[in-house]
Amino acid sequence: MNIVVLLKQTFDTEEKIVLENGAIAEDGVKFVVNPYDEYAVEEAIRLRDEHGGSVTVVSVGPDRAAEALRTALAMGADEAVLISGEPLSGDEYAVALALHAFLKAHTYDFIIGGNFSVDNGAGQVAIRLAQLLNLPHVGSITKLTIADGKASAERDAEGDLETVEVPLPALFTAQQGLNEPRYPSLQGIMKAKKKPFRQLSVEDLGLDVPAPRTERTALSLPPERNAGKLIAGEPAEQAAELVKLLHSEAKIV
Repeated sequence: MNIVVLLKQTFDTEEKIVLENGAIAEDGVKFVVNPYDEYAVEEAIRLRDEHGGSVTVVSVGPDRAAEALRTALAMGADEAVLISGEPLSGDEYAVALALHAFLKAHTYDFIIGGNFSVDNGAGQVAIRLAQLLNLPHVGSITKLTIADGKASAERDAEGDLETVEVPLPALFTAQQGLNEPRYPSLQGIMKAKKKPFRQLSVEDLGLDVPAPRTERTALSLPPERNAGKLIAGEPAEQAAELVKLLHSEAKIV
């Protein structure tokens, strides 16, 4: 069974966000594997161990994303691929095109990634890629079973639980609760140094990346919250004063 994992390197969720000239300052910042992608890596390794085959981890990003890919190799993935290039500047449409250009020339039984990335939170790459590859897509899965060329997945559906069965190949995205990701062992870290690691460019893929479909025009921290107010008086007086404040200060009524 050939399994492909989509992986992104993101800000450590414990890092403090600092803005400089309208952009997030990255100097000295710790980057990690996107937490939701960790669930995808763990599930791929688990299914590989159960059914045999290999796990290939693929990332689209800058050169520093190699560190996240090596973490996945240390967890137990078999090989890694980094696709990089200036045209792939974070626009999720362009990222999906790059992944499609790579995967259309390869065979796989299923693809899995995180439900979304904790930096952008858009959740667009996987579903765009599924459309480009003409694959069934099941998002936010919390359980996955493979048997007889089919996959049965349980998924989070707005607080409810939904069971979906699809033929393979298919594409899935992992939600918290799917598994408990393992930590890379010292032995795994040493083995990772000898595993295949390829770095490809846009030119290597023969990809003509179009203009981004989305663009970040401004980025700012939210305004500081003002101290709360206590409204005195009888209930009717409090309600009248609240409406007045919502109109004159909060500007929402």
